[in-house]
Amino acid sequence: MKLLFDQNISRKIILKLKNHFPESECVVDLGLENSSDKKIWEYAKSNDLIIVTFDADFYNFSIVWGFPPKIIWKRSFNQTTSFVEQLLIEYHSSISLFVADRNLACLELKQLQ
Repeated sequence: MKLLFDQNISRKIILKLKNHFPESECVVDLGLENSSDKKIWEYAKSNDLIIVTFDADFYNFSIVWGFPPKIIWKRSFNQTTSFVEQLLIEYHSSISLFVADRNLACLELKQLQ
């Protein structure tokens, strides 16, 4: 699973998740941090990446343009990098099923209880 972390998620997440999501990238490391959401969308689509974001715009894009790319939408206020790391590890199996499902465009992750 190749994830692309939006700029609102710290680039430190890449190192923390390398054992679970080894092919992941961060828009900041790619020089896309000030790019439009549309440009990030196109990059993810061209490179077979799944966008991980807090931003509803990507969900809206998936409604209008379909997918790929797929979206993992973290529906909450910004959280610490450690929190996001634990959430993605907790949902690893669900993310794997989501990636394999050809009918789903967006996976919404809600806070752990």
